[in-house]
Formats: sequence, structure tokens, C-alpha cells
Amino acid sequence: MKIAKQLLIKGLVQGVGFRPSIYRIAIKHSVFGTVENNNSGVIICVEGNNKSISEFIKDISISTPQASKISSIEVTDLPTNGYEDFSIVKSTSKSKDVTEVSPDIGTCIECLNDIKYQTHRLNYAFTNCTNCGPRFSIIKDLPYDRPKTTMDEFPMCKVCAKEYNDIMDRRFHAQPVACNNCGPNYSLEIGGDIIKPIEHILIGTSDLLENGKIIALKGMGGFHIACDGFNEDAIQRVREVKSRDGKPFALMFKDINSASKFLNINSKEKELLTSWRKPIVLLEIKKPISTSIGIGLDRVGVMLPYMPLHHMLFEKLKTPAIVLTSGNISDEPIIINNDLAREKLKPVTDALITYNRDIYNRTDDSVCKVINRIPRVIRRSRSYAPSPVELNLHTEGIFAAGAELVNCFSIGKGKQAILSQHIGDLKNLETLEFYEESVDRYFKLFRFTPQLAAVDLHPDYLSSRFVDKLGIQSTSVQHHHAHIASCMAENNIDEKVIGVSFDGTGLGDDGHVWGGEFFICDLADYERINHFEYIPQPGGDAVSKYPWRMMTSYLIKYFGEDIIKTRPNLFENVDKKELATILNMIKQNINCPLTSSTGRLFDAVAALTGICKISTYHAEAPMQFESISNKHFEAIYSYEISDNISLKHTFVGIIDDMESGVSISNIAGKFHNTIVAIIVDIASEARDKSGINKVILSGGSFQNSILLEKSEIQLLEAGFECYSQSDIPSNDGGIALGQLAIAAKRRELKLICN
Repeated sequence: MKIAKQLLIKGLVQGVGFRPSIYRIAIKHSVFGTVENNNSGVIICVEGNNKSISEFIKDISISTPQASKISSIEVTDLPTNGYEDFSIVKSTSKSKDVTEVSPDIGTCIECLNDIKYQTHRLNYAFTNCTNCGPRFSIIKDLPYDRPKTTMDEFPMCKVCAKEYNDIMDRRFHAQPVACNNCGPNYSLEIGGDIIKPIEHILIGTSDLLENGKIIALKGMGGFHIACDGFNEDAIQRVREVKSRDGKPFALMFKDINSASKFLNINSKEKELLTSWRKPIVLLEIKKPISTSIGIGLDRVGVMLPYMPLHHMLFEKLKTPAIVLTSGNISDEPIIINNDLAREKLKPVTDALITYNRDIYNRTDDSVCKVINRIPRVIRRSRSYAPSPVELNLHTEGIFAAGAELVNCFSIGKGKQAILSQHIGDLKNLETLEFYEESVDRYFKLFRFTPQLAAVDLHPDYLSSRFVDKLGIQSTSVQHHHAHIASCMAENNIDEKVIGVSFDGTGLGDDGHVWGGEFFICDLADYERINHFEYIPQPGGDAVSKYPWRMMTSYLIKYFGEDIIKTRPNLFENVDKKELATILNMIKQNINCPLTSSTGRLFDAVAALTGICKISTYHAEAPMQFESISNKHFEAIYSYEISDNISLKHTFVGIIDDMESGVSISNIAGKFHNTIVAIIVDIASEARDKSGINKVILSGGSFQNSILLEKSEIQLLEAGFECYSQSDIPSNDGGIALGQLAIAAKRRELKLICN
């Protein structure tokens, strides 16, 4: 007896070869019907006997493409329709509901083979299929069909059209499908010359890189600047071009075997590197590469080729790795426009490689790190965005503006939080324009109508000011509460927890700068139960560039200004006039906001131990300090916990160890252990008083591998349930998720009206 069912499948099910796989599963199980895309998801109408339909539904969860992700399958009964076959029908747009938009996907092995052996795709550098290639970077609107992408300008030739319409072909309904006869193409611009043939481009680019030249190269989500990863002079030129004195560069290695010769790669890191997402992964250096890549650091960011051109170029190159850093100048957004690249990048590089397809949505390379064998996303962009986070909260209509630094914003649809790609620091006009453009595009793409906004407590953040233009109701969210809520939302926790929020800065309820916080909180509200004691921050935010200022502030707080005379060695390489100015600022309380920041604490200790007195990039001092630390050292320093946490005895111990000749590596390891011990002590005290056993760790300081690894291990050993972040950054890039979750909970509890 025939029965009929309708399946509504939601999740990442468009642009990843999902419908062709459904077709093949249907043929396998001899069921008839249709499958189509619409804004709600993938809809399947299927007829057959009870057993065949049951097997068909079961197979969907295990036989669909690797890049797809099913969040739900809703099955309802239908009257039979007398289908005589199974077919894929044209996409429809029936509502304001949306399905997920696929991130960009690294080139698959089958397509790499096609480049070598398929007649019309020999050396074709845009080869892709339903399993790989550009997605989010080229999409303009939903449903995901070619006319709504930047491939619309490239009509398919007869051969590609045949593949596109052949349901058994790997390129069936692959929207970016193209070949040498009909698709986009590259150009190499050297001076006034323009080179078109791909073979000549590859040879020319290889020669340039091998001879120490630097090139600007259009990637999947924006331009890159590239040079030989083993050429010190070339790397220094890239630093000059980008006005980037010390910030580490990422390397692209030819393959995993080449990378393994220079870096320690465990199984989880290998799995991440070779996944379809192809992110940058921070790896421990085993064999020297170039001292200019990550000055003073024990890790370097590494990725593998993810575009056909990358693979084709490495076949010509002798070097096993190239620097591949974002194509921008200073802190501006990554460039995506060919004309702007000619204006800004071509004059400062030796050659420019472009292609004639537009990038619609800008995406930087994503960055990850494996801690405690769990991948942790540090920068969430290419190949991750705009995949949503599934929540147990109604989020429809909520816009979360995000933070000021490493900004991402978020929109709520149904029970999802859809996070933007990495935007950057909202401190210049160009990045603000990128933010506003991206917000507008997300609103359009996801059929989003803002009803309620969540903003940071700080009134002067540009993201908060942007919300004023929306003209809708808003709710202010304290920065560190948002960090905790972000981790709670990612882990689907909706109850009271002990929250540990460590980072560099965030406005507190009392008007001071917070950053070393312990909370008892839920999604709606929080109680601050302890924090690192307040220390003057001379010069405000400028201290992040001058860690010695925070060192000075801590030393004067604990030992008085006489320490400048009694221990002058601690102030080596500090300008005496500047030191006198800072001392006067502290004494007169001039531009010295009080801070409890963990980031500023690490700055101070990094400067005190001589690791980094002046930073050339954001968070350099804590990163250098982590790099030098002996994580196997087990001792701790003394500290005091009362109404706040005093580290006077810690500083006494550090200075004593320095004078006793204890290695800086051991001192750094000992300091990390001290912070971990404080976390466990305060969490234990909070549990004793409240009975709460769940501990949440979030904030940018928990990107520190030693701090997070040891905190998790020791909290688990103490019997806690410990939660941290993996798919969403623990830094300010995850703030928007926390803001959105808090706003959704407050609305649910009618703490705000909407």
C-alpha cells in the first residue's frame, strides 16, 4: 500500500549539493516524488510503501554532503499524488522564512582531478561542483540560484549546461559551475602589462615569489598580499606595505606533509586543517621557518590551499609555504574591488592578480586554535559565516550590534542566531561603512525586520550609535555579561551559572573598566560576586600599546612611588620623562580610569618580566607572555581574596623570583597557575554559597591556551561542570551572540516590552 509524506528539512541544505543527494537516495530506495528549495528549507514530497519511505528518511541523515548540516526534519502526512518518478523542481520563494546560506567551501579532490584531466577544465582555476567552491561570497539573495549570485554575468556553455541539468552529475545545480569556455578568468598585471593565459600567470607568479617579490592576489572573500614564507626581505616589505611592525602573519603550506616538517600537528589540528572549511590554524613551531613571521611567538597561523589557483600555484613553486595575509592597508577592511586594489595595492606590490567575477560578501580567513583537543574559533569568517547558532529561545526580530573591537553583529530568525562574518575594529570610517553595508545585506538576504536591538552598555561605541539610526527599542547589555551569555547560548544553557569573564576592557555598571569578573548570572541578569582589584589605567586605552604603564601603576599601587628609585632595573628601557609623566598622572588622577582588566594585568606582568614593555599590535604582551611560559611548571604565587582579588603578594613573589634568578619561563608559568588557582578558589566559594555547579569561561583572555586548558582541567577535577567556547569566539567576536540571547530572554520574561 502506497503512502505519502512531506519532509521539511531545515539547516545548511542549500548550495551544498543537498537536492542531488536526495534524488540519489530516492532512486536507491525506489520512492517517487519531488524535492525543492524554498525560503523555509528543502521540501520533499515522497510516495512509496511504508518500509521504503522509512529507509529513505533514515538514509537522509547519513548520506547527505559533508558540508550540509541538518538542524531539523519535520514529517507530515500527505494524500498520494500518483508520482511516476522522482524529480527536482524549480526553487520557490513562499515566505519570509529563510534556510541557511552555505559558507564558502574549499576545493574538493574530485575538482582538483578535473583540472588535470577534464578536457574543458584543463588548468581551469575556477573549477567547482556541488560539493565545493564559492557560496556566501557570491550570493546576493535567496533562494540560492545562479541569477541571484555574481555568476549571473557568465552564461553557461552547452557542456556546462548539460552537467548542470544532469541530475546524476556532480555539478547538477552547482550555481558557480563554469569552465574555460564560459567562466570567469584571471589576469596578472605587472606594470602596464596584462597577462591572461593561466599557464603564463602561474609561471609569472611563481617566478615573482621565488625572486623575493610581493604580489596582491584576489582570493575567495577578498584580496591577499603574498610573498615567499622563507624570504626575510620579502616579509619585511609586506610589513612595511601593511604598516604592521610585529603582528604575526599566516602561512599557506603546499600540503599537510610540507607543514608537518616545520610544525607540530596533532590529529585534531590535522583534521581541522584538512577539513572543507580550511581555516587558519595556530600551530606550534617545530623547525624554524622565518623569524619575521611571528616575532617572539611559539605558534604560527597555518592554512592549506582552498582555491584551485592555490593548488595550481604550488605545483610551480619551489618554496613549501607562502605568506598569505589580508589585502588591506593598516586597519581598513580587506579589499574586494578590482579597481580599489589597483589604486591601493598595485602601487605597493610588484604585481596584481585579479579575476572578473565580483565578490559580493567580503570574508577574511577564519582563525582557529585547538585547546584541550577541542577546536576553538578565534576569528569566524570565511567557511563559517553565516551558519547560524541553534538556540532554545525565540529570537525573531532581534538585532545585536556587537562590540567595538573584532566586531561581528547578529540577527535573530525563529530560534536561530545568525552571526555576521568578521567585521573588524569599528574605529575608522571604512570599517564602519563595511559594518553598515553588511547589516543592510543581512537584513535583505535573511528577510529580517528589526524589532528590538541589543547594544553594549558603552554609549559611545559606534555599533551602539548605529542602532540609534534604526529607530527601534533597544536594551543595553553589560559587556562581560554578554561574554558569559555567548558561551551559555552556544552550549544551550538557560539557568543560573558561575560566570568567569576575563578580557581587556568593557564598561561596568559602576562606570569603571571591567575585565576580570566573577558572576552569578543567568541569561537575563547577573550579580558580580568578585573581581580583580581596581588599578589606575594611566592614559586610558593607550595602556594597551604601552604595557609598562600598567606595570608602573601596579607597582605604585602595591609598593609606592619609591619603587622607581629602589628598583630602577624594573624600569629599564622606559623613557624617564614619560615615566615621570605617568607617575604624575597617577598621583593627580588625570585620565586614569580604574580597571579590573585581566588583559591589563597580563600586560603589566609581561612588562615587569621584560617580555614586552611596548606593544606593536593588539594583545602582543599577553601573547608573548603565553609563548614564553613553561606550562609544565606547577608552583603558584600567593594572593588574597576578600571583597576583591589582591595580587600584591603575587607581584612580591614575581620580583623576588626575578632577583633570585628564576627563569622568566618558570615565572610566567607560575603566574598562569596563580590565575587558574584564583578561578578555582572563587568558583568553589560560589558553589558553597549558591549550590551552582556549572562554570562558564569566556572572554578574550581565554584564547590563552595555558589559561583555558588548565582552568578546564582543574575545574573538572574539582567536580564542576565546565563550559567554554568552540564554534563561537570567546573574544569580542562572540559578544553579539550573548547580546542577542540576553535580549531574547529579557523579552520572553517581559523585562522589556516589544
